[in-house]
Amino acid sequence: MQSTIDQLCFWINKVPEEFRQMSEIEISQRPAPQKWSKKETLGHLSDSAINNLERFIKIQYEKEPLVLTPYDQVHWVKIQGYQ
Repeated sequence: MQSTIDQLCFWINKVPEEFRQMSEIEISQRPAPQKWSKKETLGHLSDSAINNLERFIKIQYEKEPLVLTPYDQVHWVKIQGYQ
């Protein structure tokens, strides 16, 4: 468990550090028309974390069969305006 915590702490510090070293163009550029930019990917990871937190909590107390509610990842990235 400590290894997981250490890795999480590493990335919490490393990602902002990496983003500060990149230009606005680098973090905003999409590698292909239907691919997300680095900013959109980071926004998606935040959305995913929010959704997964709810799932992890529900898994602990809901009766089976557990139904996980999906969310439209592409729509969320678009409406949040991460780009």
